[in-house]
Amino acid sequence: MATDIAGAGVKTIRSKKVARKRAFRQALLLFALAILLILTMIPIVNMLTMSLKDNGQIFARFWAAPNPYRWSNYAEAWKIMKGYITNSLVVSISAMLGVVFLSSISGYVFARHKFPGKNALYVIILSLMMIPGMLTLIPSFMLINDLGLIDTRWALILPWMSGGQVFGILICRGYFGGLPEELFEAARMDGAKEFDLYTRIAVPLSWPIMVTLAIMNLVSTYNDFLWPLLVMTSSSKQVVSVGLREFTQSGLTDWGPRMAAYTIATIPLLLLFSFGMRYYIQGVTSGAIKA
Repeated sequence: MATDIAGAGVKTIRSKKVARKRAFRQALLLFALAILLILTMIPIVNMLTMSLKDNGQIFARFWAAPNPYRWSNYAEAWKIMKGYITNSLVVSISAMLGVVFLSSISGYVFARHKFPGKNALYVIILSLMMIPGMLTLIPSFMLINDLGLIDTRWALILPWMSGGQVFGILICRGYFGGLPEELFEAARMDGAKEFDLYTRIAVPLSWPIMVTLAIMNLVSTYNDFLWPLLVMTSSSKQVVSVGLREFTQSGLTDWGPRMAAYTIATIPLLLLFSFGMRYYIQGVTSGAIKA
């Protein structure tokens, strides 16, 4: 009896030590994550602080709070940036819709159908991911120029649609391939046509991965700088990433309005993530599980 009590006491002591070690490791991990979060937030806080200052306050008292607060910076930034933001949203959303639609159809065909040369064609499409975008920059520009699309919105929409489909086909094919075949067979027995299978079964069941693809593509095109700089010559048709240069004149940058413009330019992406984050996380996690 005494031996059993002693053994139970030893087990209790060991379990307490294990629990203390586990709690210490968890606390250490949370501390490290808190430090990383603080370091990540420092540039964002600086941007928000600088957006309420003028150049004198920024250069003389960089780390100090704004005094006085220059809310007029936002009015000035919005006056300049509203056209650029509208242009970016129009072309980015148009390209995103094209990528999601074409990638989902192509991914569905590769996942649910068999035809000669399917695997070889799929490998060729995936091999395009190995080519750096800078190598295709000049040929793409020459093609757009030969088509007479320079300084038009199609010069942004069409290349962004074609460039985003490779990754889109990859993730759509993987997701569609994991859907139960019994659902499609039952629908075929009920007389459903192939396009009905795509629109009524494949797409509704793959909504998270569709939203994930849409968010990733929209963020990529919205932040693109080099391609719009090359193909767009009119300021009235330019996008937000290039339009942010408007605050530099004669080599002098007005940092307060420029930081306010950066803040305003991030609002569409913040709203996008706010409404689509749940589907985005589902798409990423489900894709990881299927992989």
